[in-house]
Amino acid sequence: MAGATVLGRLTWQVATVDEVVEETPRVRTILLDVPDWPGHRAGQHLDVRLTAEDGYRAEREYSIASAPGEPVAITVERLDDGEVSPYLCDELRPGDGLELRGPIGGYFVWPAQDGGPLLLVAGGSGIVPLRAMVRHRQRSGSEVPVRLLYSSRSLEDVIYRAELDELGDSIEVVHTLTREQPPGWAGYARRVDAALLGEVAWPAGDGARAFVCGPTSFVETVAGGLVEFGYPPRRVKTERFGATGR
Repeated sequence: MAGATVLGRLTWQVATVDEVVEETPRVRTILLDVPDWPGHRAGQHLDVRLTAEDGYRAEREYSIASAPGEPVAITVERLDDGEVSPYLCDELRPGDGLELRGPIGGYFVWPAQDGGPLLLVAGGSGIVPLRAMVRHRQRSGSEVPVRLLYSSRSLEDVIYRAELDELGDSIEVVHTLTREQPPGWAGYARRVDAALLGEVAWPAGDGARAFVCGPTSFVETVAGGLVEFGYPPRRVKTERFGATGR
C-alpha cells in the first residue's frame, strides 16, 4: 500500500513519521511525510488506521493541524480507554509508518479569500483545526482580523501554548481556564457562555464568521450563544468530537 492511485485521496496509503512534538503531558503533534498527498485546506481532517497482528483494525479521524502548504501534521490527545490514541501518543516514533487517507471534508474549512473578521472558539483539543486556520492566515498574507477564544481546564492543558503566546498583535488570543488557574491569573476563569461571548465576540453586524470546535455540549452552547448574539447561522460553522471519535 505504498501509494494512492485509483481512488485518489480516499485510498489508504502509508505515511512516515518525521517528528513527534510533545505539546502537553497528554497531547503530542505528529508530523508526517505523505508521498502522495494532494494538498489540503485549513479545517479538513484525515483518517488513521491501525491494524493488529490478528487482523483487527481500528480507524479514527483526526483534524489536520497544519496549514495548506505545510507538511501534514495531526495533534492527538491520549485517552486512557482509547483504541488508537494510546498507541499514537505512547508508541509511535520517528521513522514509523502510519496508514492514513485524506484529506476529507469541505464544510469546516476557511479559505483566506473568504475574509472576516474571524472568530475562532475552541474547547480543549478542538484547537487543532483552528490552529491550521491561524497558520493559514499568517502564511497567506491575509490581514483579516482574527480573535481566538480558547477554553482549557488549566494552563498546563493549553495545546500549542508557546506558539499561541508568540502570535503577538497579529492575532488576538483570549484564554479561559475552567478548573485551575495559576497565581496571579488575569484571564477568564469560567466556562464559555453567552455572557462571555458577548464580551469577546466580534459584532455580528461586521460580517464576522465563526468556527467552533470542541466537545458536543461546548459547541452547542457556543453556537447557540452566537446566534442569540446576532450571528446568522450560516456564518457559524461547527465541528464536534466525543470520546468515541478519538
